[in-house]
Amino acid sequence: MNTKLKGDIAEQAVILKTLKKGWDVSVPIGDRLPYDLVLDVEGTLLKIQVKSAWFDSIKQNYVVDNRRTKTNRRKMVREEYDDSDFDFAILYIENLNVYYIMPSDVFRSYGSEIHLVETDKRQRKPKSAQYRNAWELILQRAALAEMPR
Repeated sequence: MNTKLKGDIAEQAVILKTLKKGWDVSVPIGDRLPYDLVLDVEGTLLKIQVKSAWFDSIKQNYVVDNRRTKTNRRKMVREEYDDSDFDFAILYIENLNVYYIMPSDVFRSYGSEIHLVETDKRQRKPKSAQYRNAWELILQRAALAEMPR
């Protein structure tokens, strides 16, 4: 399976999950925008970047590249995302059907890769563990946006 297909599967998994939560979803046309989906959560629109994780057999964990990848026929260019590119990144581990929901600033704070540990054999949980299936973060952001200023 190529990376484009894996990305499409991850996007569809996120769409299904969010629809089951009762949230509305819009899908931008094309892939030129820095986000993949727009969620309408209780009247608040949130831009979502979806990433598909792959298994690193050497490190025994799942990995997501947290940079934007642009390609043309001659070369592949990776760039960091900007503050305003999206509100949340949703990282999807397909074979486990697990989602990591990270605010944009957290997602961007990692180096070039985010390692997701899906084993309990470690003494200390990694920083990413708090974002595992943390859908409430999206609800909290929507609630904050609704508050009068």
